[in-house]
Amino acid sequence: MRKQGNVWTIVRKEFARFFGDRSLLFTAVIMPGLLIYIVYSLMGENIGKSHQDDNAGPTTVYVDNLPESLRGDFDSIPFQLVTEGFNAVALIGDSLADKEKNLIYVNFPPHFDSLIAAYDPMGGEAAPNVKIYHNSNSDNSELAYQTVKTYLEDWENSRNNMFDINAQNPESEETEETFDMADEDDSLGEILGQLFPMLLMMLLFSGCMAVAPTAIAGEKERGTIATLLVTPMRRSELAIGKILSLSTFAMLSGLSSFLGIILSLPRMLNGDGVDIDFAIPYTTSDYLLILCVLISTVLVMVSCISILSALAKDVKSAGTLVLPLMLLVMFVGFTPMLGGDAPEALTAYLIPFYNSVQSMASVFSFNINPAAIGITVVANIAYTAIAVFVLTRMFNSEKVMFGK
Repeated sequence: MRKQGNVWTIVRKEFARFFGDRSLLFTAVIMPGLLIYIVYSLMGENIGKSHQDDNAGPTTVYVDNLPESLRGDFDSIPFQLVTEGFNAVALIGDSLADKEKNLIYVNFPPHFDSLIAAYDPMGGEAAPNVKIYHNSNSDNSELAYQTVKTYLEDWENSRNNMFDINAQNPESEETEETFDMADEDDSLGEILGQLFPMLLMMLLFSGCMAVAPTAIAGEKERGTIATLLVTPMRRSELAIGKILSLSTFAMLSGLSSFLGIILSLPRMLNGDGVDIDFAIPYTTSDYLLILCVLISTVLVMVSCISILSALAKDVKSAGTLVLPLMLLVMFVGFTPMLGGDAPEALTAYLIPFYNSVQSMASVFSFNINPAAIGITVVANIAYTAIAVFVLTRMFNSEKVMFGK
């Protein structure tokens, strides 16, 4: 009975510590579920909105030589149908090369119904070929392509495979015909524009977490912060020195990881048969823009973590205080994956962390907005200056530094 009483005493003590600490209760219980709810809700809204826009939007299906046997079915597809009065060469050469164009071009052979009726699979002749030109970088174009292709495949199977879709001519000596007009660099940029900002934000934050809490909360815990505060230096100089030194270490950590990703990317893509020049399509100016965004971002990260660490009594409690910020940064890093274009309003680039993610995504996806990147860098530097002022005031407060 005594043993059980001791166990219950320990349980009650731990429960009192856990449920009595509002920050710990919020970050450990409420915050994860809340963030998951927000992320999945936004993903569902973006996916639903994307499909709604694609089905009801101005997606156009241009068709040449539409056979009478398919006219009624094509009239029922959820896209705008155009069968005459257009320039097929311009569609393929110009319009479909623009990933913002919401269209596909379908080319049936002349007298398609007659060709199918006369086609003999055992005769050695090629089956009639239906060509569907599209752009996989456009969500609307890709949706229309998949819809029409699936319908034609079902219709083809019901007729014992009497025609082909996007078949290459094996007897042709010309270069293989391209039906997907998406630019290779745009395809790679779209992928990296979603992946790299998230990776970089996580790497930078990991570097900041490795050095910032121990540099302030750790010194409070060891009692060495008092020695620094009694030196003749100004408290603002101490705050600036802390932020700059910690930012340098965090930046080096993040850059090391980023260089590892960049250097391994050609090998990874070449393993799939991708040429190295295609694998790394970015210029020196692109990397310089990314570097400017990264430097300004790490300054904000270190500033925020330093302020939270100054509020904490020790490194462990600093980690608890920083956890919500870490979850926020991770969530913001995932925003390019939720769909949608970069914000057009430049005021959106005043939002810390979100501005950095969108700026990096724009560079990696070849949609650079110099004004947006400039606002991001200036805003981050301004937020760092404000953080230096706040940290200086905290260093001047005996209540914050020594709990008095």
